[in-house]
Amino acid sequence: MSAPPPPAAPRRPLLRTAASAEIFTRIITHGPVSRIEVGRLTGLSPAKVTKTVSPLIRDGFVTVGEHAESSSPGRPVYPLSVVPRSMLAIGIKVNADELVGVAVSIGNEVLTSVRRPLARHDPDTVVAEIVRCARRLVDKLGDSAGRLVGLGVSVSGEVDTASGVVRHSPLLGWSHVPLGARVARQVDLPVIVENDVRALTKSEQWFGLGVEAESFAIVTIGAGIGCGISVNRDVLVGAHGVVGEIGHLPLAPPDALCVCGRRGCVEAVASSGAIRDAVRAGRGDPTLTLADAVTLAHDGDRTAVDAFDRAGTAIGAALAVTVNLVDPEVVVIAGEGVMEYDLYERRIREEFAAHAFGAAASCRLVVRRHTFIDWACGAAVAAFRDALRPASA
Repeated sequence: MSAPPPPAAPRRPLLRTAASAEIFTRIITHGPVSRIEVGRLTGLSPAKVTKTVSPLIRDGFVTVGEHAESSSPGRPVYPLSVVPRSMLAIGIKVNADELVGVAVSIGNEVLTSVRRPLARHDPDTVVAEIVRCARRLVDKLGDSAGRLVGLGVSVSGEVDTASGVVRHSPLLGWSHVPLGARVARQVDLPVIVENDVRALTKSEQWFGLGVEAESFAIVTIGAGIGCGISVNRDVLVGAHGVVGEIGHLPLAPPDALCVCGRRGCVEAVASSGAIRDAVRAGRGDPTLTLADAVTLAHDGDRTAVDAFDRAGTAIGAALAVTVNLVDPEVVVIAGEGVMEYDLYERRIREEFAAHAFGAAASCRLVVRRHTFIDWACGAAVAAFRDALRPASA
């Protein structure tokens, strides 16, 4: 992928300190926002805010409202906003059967997207398809590609973001694959590899419920059961990068075999594949699809209803463990599995209420469908956040 000619102005702000990164991030997530409000949000002085914002305005990343947003005794308030297309990033979500790619602006606008089928999961094939996907997005951006600051790739499983290594991905059958380095050798952009649920959490923190919530969690239901956690506006990673793997909590019956090779994991009864397989086994029909299982459950078929009940019980217990440990304000239940949420909602809420401790039981449970475009946008946000790390880091 040939790099476009560099623009006359720098395509990313030079953020030398944690304070400057925090100020710019607050303008991205809360804008239009006054300097006074930025100071309140960050705890920094008005002089510090003004000094930091000035070069961002000069270089075309931040704009000042032409008219006062509101007025009060004294000087009028002129809000600060990010210039939406001053920075762009590419995000690519790796699924079991396809890649979904997007080009996104720093104003959270999807400029273009592509989807590519994924016939095989070997690293050579996946890397080649990621590169093709990225090149196609660059081509579709045209002259705007000069504003790209990074490429984010999100993958399910255990990901070492610092090194770009996918340590373990049951979905892809990978162990210790240096995905970031392999992709970076073939593209002219900084590459960041992130766990898919954590990337989605970063996007939600910037542009979703996380804008107002100090602490929240996202639990995703689908091919796997994942969880991203943000505490005090910090997306948790942990010492080994496996924070939030609630799909592998031992809360299911001990005879349930998980794709990870262990028994008793939540995913062993609650993933889409596990539900489908349980209905297949119960009805003696190996050709049944997940859609068939959903139809049967809606029709009251006992085998299918029991499969969704088992899934709801395990997920509800996992939610209770999550809120008891980190005490978030809200838990977002998301993923492709929420399309069938009505089939296990009662059991989820019953199990959650039975095991959430004390005031943690008041945590709100919010259901939200995320498309694979949203997941890909999470990968792009991971690229933005990596690009905006202060130079001192």
